[in-house]
Amino acid sequence: MANTTNGPLQVAIIGAGFGGLGLGYYLKKAGIENFTIFEKADEVGGTWRENTYPGSGCDIPSHLYSYSFEPHYPWAYRYGKQSEILEYQRFVTRKYGLGRHIRFNAEAAGAEFDEASGLWTLQLANGERIQARHLVSGVGQLHRPAYPKLPGLERFRGKAFHSARWDHDFDLKGKSVAVIGTGASAVQFVPEIAKQVQQLYVCQRTPGWFIPKFEKAFGPFTRWLLKTFPVIHDIDRWRIFFITETLANAYNGSKWIEGLVTLLAKTHMRIQVRDPELRKRLTPDFPVGCKRILLSNDWLPTMARPNVEVVSDAVREITEDGVVTADGKLRKVDALIYGTGFTATDFLAPMSLRGLGGRDLRQTWSKGAEAYLGMSVPGFPNFFMMYGPNTNVGSGSIIYMLECQQRYIVQMIQAQQAGGWRYAELRDEAQAAYRAEIERRSAETTYSGNCQSWYKTAEGRNTNNWVGTMLEFSRRTRQPDFAAYRTAPQQAAAKLSQAA
Repeated sequence: MANTTNGPLQVAIIGAGFGGLGLGYYLKKAGIENFTIFEKADEVGGTWRENTYPGSGCDIPSHLYSYSFEPHYPWAYRYGKQSEILEYQRFVTRKYGLGRHIRFNAEAAGAEFDEASGLWTLQLANGERIQARHLVSGVGQLHRPAYPKLPGLERFRGKAFHSARWDHDFDLKGKSVAVIGTGASAVQFVPEIAKQVQQLYVCQRTPGWFIPKFEKAFGPFTRWLLKTFPVIHDIDRWRIFFITETLANAYNGSKWIEGLVTLLAKTHMRIQVRDPELRKRLTPDFPVGCKRILLSNDWLPTMARPNVEVVSDAVREITEDGVVTADGKLRKVDALIYGTGFTATDFLAPMSLRGLGGRDLRQTWSKGAEAYLGMSVPGFPNFFMMYGPNTNVGSGSIIYMLECQQRYIVQMIQAQQAGGWRYAELRDEAQAAYRAEIERRSAETTYSGNCQSWYKTAEGRNTNNWVGTMLEFSRRTRQPDFAAYRTAPQQAAAKLSQAA
């Protein structure tokens, strides 16, 4: 049951994934209890609640893919599986008393800002309206499935579903299956289903770079050590942190580190794929990191299985019973599985946000999403995003980035309480300078390579990835630069009664 008050909420948070839960923790730590997390589903978890496909798990080691305030969780695997990551989120919710602040089955449809009162009005899908002093989005980038736009999809008479909407009732054994897309999700579920199906066609638009994944379960002795000596947990967390920071430099302009990672990926390919022709089709022609680098020990050997065919020709159309490629060949299948990822560049969709003067956020972002430090947008006062534009990391833990933002947002809320101003709005010049920096630095990264990825818009603009290290982002968000914001004082006494 969510916390309730007679007046406006101090903070309304959209989404009960790692972003919303972490912000809830930091708000409570700061003594702010008048907040509610609005969650569209019936439990916490975000992407880890929804992605239940076979093999679903994390490609960041568990000791770093966890909150800094709850680091000593008894993980069963070095790389967390979907079910235990979801259970970790449930555990955090229980331990820190966040459940009473969450409203489940409460989907946000949109929100509108009122300048006179300095309040946001959040509208739920059921028509209910809630007022809040601060509005924070925690919906993330990977929550709305992207479906392929192929002629004839509606004609297909077999079974078809997206990896994020996995149909566990459909028996794949003995079936002929085509997988459309080879993103990070497909890399995890394809090796699993290849063991079950009779024939598997992997329709690959472009190949990806792979490096080994040193994955294993923690044995009884290791788990005892970690429980008895928590400092080992901490040392391992820092070890993983600095490895991922080093890898990030391969994407951010360090040519010699990029060369080492490329050599590792090519060596991994040569060891696992003996067939020169197949190896050629599986080798990218773009720099490492242009698309998300993939960790897997199973993908490349799976491509060489006798019941698996890598289809490199573009899919021309879908028929009633199969897939037709550009060469005119029809491959008949019983099922289509879409491994085409998420609409990551459509931030906050399908919600509608209106700021000062009725300004529409979708129109503001018509040429691509942007936000100062991934959080603030001019014209939208007292509104913040977590995991917003340019905060994804090519290497590292998004939870670390989220915590940087969560602490920053809490400081902004505390400053509003202390200063008594009605709202704070990001200045246009602060956003313009930040945009120019992101564009300049993006051009120096491998993200700007000649490839199609969810990091970029259709026009090639990097709207998703951070262009530095996690340590740099931590330094820049450690304390708000209030000079970047314009604050509006409270109105006359008649308006004061509307304050939170």
